[in-house]
Amino acid sequence: MSEHRPDPDALLVHVQAEETRRARGKLKIFLGAAAGVGKTYAMLQAAHERRSEGLDVAVGWAETHGRAETEALLQGLEILSPRRVEYRGTALKEFDLDGALARRPAILLVDELAHTNAPSVRHPKRWQDVTEILNSGIDVYTTLNIQHIESLTDVVAKITGVVVRETVPDAILDEADEVALVDLPPDELLERLKDGKVYVPENAQEAIRNFFRKGNLIALRELALRRTADRVDISMRGYMRDHAIGTTWPVAERLLISISSSPQSPRVVRAAKRMATALRAEWIVAYVETPGQVRLSPEDRSRLADTLRLAEQLGAETVTLTGQSISEELLAFARTRNVTKIVIGKPLRPLWRRLLFGSIADALIRGSGEIDIHVISGEGYPRPVPRARLRERGADWAGYGLASLVFGLCTGLAWLMFPYFELSNLIMAYLLGVVVVATRIGLGPSILASILSVAAFDFFFVPPYYTFSVSDTQYFVTFGVMERRTAALYAMSRELAGSRGVRTVLETAVRHLADVFRCQAVVLLPDATRQLTQQIGLSAQFDRDTTDLGASQWVYEHGQMAGPGTGTLPGATALFLPLTASRGTLGVLGIRPAEPHALEAPEQLHLLEAFANQAALAFERAQLAEEAQQAHVKAETEQLRSSLLSSVSHDLRTPLASITGTLSSVLEDEDQLDRTTRRGLLQSVYDEVERLNRLVNNLLDMMRLESGPVTVKKEWHLLEEVVGTALGHMEKRLQGRPVAVELPADPPLVQLDAVMIEQVLVNLIENAVKYTPPGSPIEISAARQNGIVRVEVADRGPGVAAGDEQRVFEKFYRGHDATIRGVGLGLAICRAILEAHGGKIWAWNRPEGGAVFRFTLPATERPPEVPEDV
Repeated sequence: MSEHRPDPDALLVHVQAEETRRARGKLKIFLGAAAGVGKTYAMLQAAHERRSEGLDVAVGWAETHGRAETEALLQGLEILSPRRVEYRGTALKEFDLDGALARRPAILLVDELAHTNAPSVRHPKRWQDVTEILNSGIDVYTTLNIQHIESLTDVVAKITGVVVRETVPDAILDEADEVALVDLPPDELLERLKDGKVYVPENAQEAIRNFFRKGNLIALRELALRRTADRVDISMRGYMRDHAIGTTWPVAERLLISISSSPQSPRVVRAAKRMATALRAEWIVAYVETPGQVRLSPEDRSRLADTLRLAEQLGAETVTLTGQSISEELLAFARTRNVTKIVIGKPLRPLWRRLLFGSIADALIRGSGEIDIHVISGEGYPRPVPRARLRERGADWAGYGLASLVFGLCTGLAWLMFPYFELSNLIMAYLLGVVVVATRIGLGPSILASILSVAAFDFFFVPPYYTFSVSDTQYFVTFGVMERRTAALYAMSRELAGSRGVRTVLETAVRHLADVFRCQAVVLLPDATRQLTQQIGLSAQFDRDTTDLGASQWVYEHGQMAGPGTGTLPGATALFLPLTASRGTLGVLGIRPAEPHALEAPEQLHLLEAFANQAALAFERAQLAEEAQQAHVKAETEQLRSSLLSSVSHDLRTPLASITGTLSSVLEDEDQLDRTTRRGLLQSVYDEVERLNRLVNNLLDMMRLESGPVTVKKEWHLLEEVVGTALGHMEKRLQGRPVAVELPADPPLVQLDAVMIEQVLVNLIENAVKYTPPGSPIEISAARQNGIVRVEVADRGPGVAAGDEQRVFEKFYRGHDATIRGVGLGLAICRAILEAHGGKIWAWNRPEGGAVFRFTLPATERPPEVPEDV
């Protein structure tokens, strides 16, 4: 069983192909030998059958050619409106692709698959329209004549004398889910022509005399039958593969011919050709390369190549297989291709070696099963002469002389051609001479002729003349251009890697693209409705007409290129490429080169795709970074909101409960309370209201500081006055506490916002009052030095917990003492105000106990002169 175990890689490829196929719509092609055999009629009949089964069927395009019986079949089917297109002043009707996609029937009928669309339509060919419909998941029924298949156009031209211009790639037919042959004998088709059922009478007679001659129809019918038979064979092999059927089903003869580097292989190939012709069978010539045959001699390798070329010239398919065993590889390949006969040459090894070590023929016969093995005699071919018997020849000085003579003749011929022909033609003269020397004289003389030819060509015909220097730098320019573009791609990648933010990344990419490709470049981004309304580029003007708008939107929705040089909307004024990354299409890159045909060369287009891929990856990275930052900010916001609600709810409930209880007592026991008691109760209410007022003010101040840039109204103030005002605000809270203020004898003038700095001092003093025992001292000092003003507020309390010296300035941080009331905004407000002034604030613990909060303000400007009183 291990011999026929499926290949895991092949199974994986098959599973992936099936998944892709399930996502697509199914394609059914009604194939005919020529016009008039009834393809459209058969398609419409099938549509009625599907409709009777309850399926949603619509006709996207049907061409009846005025045939009454065909038009009758359109009755009862929904017919989609065509698209009207203006072309050279003429109104044309075309299949409406967008209308069909919007309608989304289960089955859509699209006649004449090989039709060429008008230039302004999205796709040049109708088969491209059908491909887009299939990719959207809609099943399609369509029609096709055999002469429109791309690979058969040369054959059809030889048969009919007519070169078919409208073609369909073979892949469309090969990938179709079903091909239905609509067959009609040539005599019946000719009768239909004469009766006017195919063309109008005056055109019918002309068709019969030309394309529709009976011989042509017979040949076209055979082509259609054979192509359909090939399709059936492919379907059968697919069924055998899907159901793991390892045996051969001999429904049609197929030969596999094994060859080697042996001299008898050409005879085997010719005999197999005669056998295949007699059987009218497909035949395949295979060479199996094993580890022991990798190192063939040049003579054997040349003989093998000649044999493979001979097989191809005789019409065989040639394959090269690799494996450990020739017989096993041949049998495995034969079963995958449903081969009925294997043809090999007669073994040349002696009988005793075959008996001891076996032979390929014996191994094939043992493992062939239902496959026939044919052994063709190789007698009559001379055995190769051993190398040792070859007569060694000495140096052929006459040959070298002849080579020099041929070289001289070629130089003379080139000299005569030089004034009239391009250099490439002169090169051909020298090549002809080298070939003559190589074939007629030998290897050594041909090498001499090659060296002399290159030197003479350079010396006589390449500027500057009569020297071996080269001034024609076209190749150096080519390499220089490639190097420049590679460097440009690297430069863009490096700059993109260091860019931050989506807009910066895209502007960087657009700048590099415009520089390298000498074009207008723009990146189009979708809005919330997936319409490309946002535009990022070096210039705000990248006008898009109706075709450009449709092309760019189509590229975004389908993830494929569109525009000039592509198969989609080639009439657009710009080329549009999808910016595709791991998360799908992120946007669209628009390119409008200064030269209209600058990007039509494949290498240019590939380079542009490389740039677009780099830009898409950087774009996605920037998007992910922004999303991560937004997620981080959102998480912090949620945490702050929770902390705010927790702190504010507690600090609002506590004073409100106290106020409510006190006022209730005053109201209920008004007559029983003396004046002193009533005043004390009202004073406590006042204190709680003040606390609430400070809480609300802190919240409002924090919101104002974080809502945007803070407006600092700096004016010159004496620091002594600012400190005094702050102490005045805290007079009641400081009762019973010694406060020491140490200011310079000459108080400095400082440029600051007095209201804000007073708030800083009030918050620092209040913080000291809250976290120190009653009656403990508070010290305030200030000094000016080295272009800054330093202010300190110190206390004798427990100090700041180790590690919290910076955390105390964060919003809603309240330390570890849960008995202290507050929301933890005072110090955060201090930091925000001081940063707006260009200052700093920090804290540390005093060695003798207590905390110190120091802040600085810039004082680099010279204060104004104060005039003395007269």
